[in-house]
Amino acid sequence: MQKVTAAIITRNNKIFIARRKATDYLAHKWEFPGGKIKDGETPQECLKRELQEELNIQVSIGRCLGECIYRYAHGTIQLIAYQAFWEKGNLRLVAHTEYCWASADQLAGFDFSPADQKFVRQIVKGHMRLDPNIDRTYQK
Repeated sequence: MQKVTAAIITRNNKIFIARRKATDYLAHKWEFPGGKIKDGETPQECLKRELQEELNIQVSIGRCLGECIYRYAHGTIQLIAYQAFWEKGNLRLVAHTEYCWASADQLAGFDFSPADQKFVRQIVKGHMRLDPNIDRTYQK
């Protein structure tokens, strides 16, 4: 089973999501950004590395928000979601074609990757508690 991370980043009561490239597996699907954990890497280290590589931003990692095990045709993943805080960096899309800041109510209108859908449902229903101080460090 491949372990994968996802960052849930919010600003002004909106949540950051990104759309996968047409050439990617799960092309054009929306997701909470993150990536595969490398050998010897913690999930938190993975998220910091992936967000730097894919979005050119530096983050600090908050608490774990949950896990989802999903069986794709190519294999099973364990997706681990963390609250992340955007500390600095000018956003540059490397692994995605577009991004959006969406409200919790808007998330259901996006075509998310299957593994991310569990977290979308929890956010939309208000079952995922996000840190109320999440906007504390955002810098543009």
